[in-house]
Amino acid sequence: MLKKIFMGEKGFCTPIHRAGLKKIMEMLMHICCAPCSTVTNRFFRDLGYGVSGYFYNPNIHPYREFRKRLETLKEYCKEEEIPLMVEDRYLLDLFLRETVFNEEDRCRYCYRMRLLETARKAEEEGLPYISSTLLISPYQDHELLKNIGTQSAEKYGRIFVYQDLRHMFNESVNLSREKGLYRQPYCGCIYSERERYYKPKNKPEN
Repeated sequence: MLKKIFMGEKGFCTPIHRAGLKKIMEMLMHICCAPCSTVTNRFFRDLGYGVSGYFYNPNIHPYREFRKRLETLKEYCKEEEIPLMVEDRYLLDLFLRETVFNEEDRCRYCYRMRLLETARKAEEEGLPYISSTLLISPYQDHELLKNIGTQSAEKYGRIFVYQDLRHMFNESVNLSREKGLYRQPYCGCIYSERERYYKPKNKPEN
């Protein structure tokens, strides 16, 4: 179920009222997790964008990890008073349908399904710009992100704003640790979880 909330002062959650948040450039930011959103949101706000967050991440596995990242993000947005829209249904089956038999190219499918949905939601909300907190990660394919983000935005008449924020990654790590935010040990999907934890002694020959 999609939930639209505004994390206002004193921690109360109320519906977003666009009139009260109006800025020159309204942006819907796809948010993968709270730690990556710390510096990214601040960066775009400093550029003059009115940033609203959107949590849509059907790739995250397992469910307890999904809930942990979501609850951490909600708490962070409450503290920072960041408008947040949330898709809290666990849609892992959608991710698996896209990536099964395409495991080596899974990031392409993962970027596309998340950024397409962000662009669609931005059109629904009347927000002209989209971007993603993935841009701060040195572990992502930035050229692929930029291309898919641009294509996704164009499909819905939006503009994808790309910035290479990898040089700010360490700052985001330090800031998230200072704030005591939960930091996940792998990207999110079942494949990245396997790569993070499964280290076979003898790899099978091709």
